[in-house]
Amino acid sequence: MKKTMRILSLLLIATTVMIACKKDTDPADKDFFVGTYRGSISYQKDDNTITSSEGKVTVSKVGDTYNFFFGNNIPDIKGVKFEKSGDNNYVSVGSGVTGISINASTLKVLVSNNGATWTADCTR
Repeated sequence: MKKTMRILSLLLIATTVMIACKKDTDPADKDFFVGTYRGSISYQKDDNTITSSEGKVTVSKVGDTYNFFFGNNIPDIKGVKFEKSGDNNYVSVGSGVTGISINASTLKVLVSNNGATWTADCTR
């Protein structure tokens, strides 16, 4: 009986260790780039120009799209989709929103849409 209990205990421990150490989750699936980035941002449309060397951009995810909320009264960019480009780097895809590159530590934006241009060179 002691031998059976010992074998069952070892089997239970081994199963627990295998489940706890499972490594099939890609870190990119955890949305590491959702959050606030700080750095240089700008916006230009017609005669309106807004720039800040100490700006911020907050990134949020809704479903499978991302929203970029700029500080300094810069209009937001919403509904952006991404595709993977290398290890945990993503680039924006879709009409009017190409030019965004993001990963867990940097955000670079150069988007021109409807006569307006957004730029950002931020880190966190």
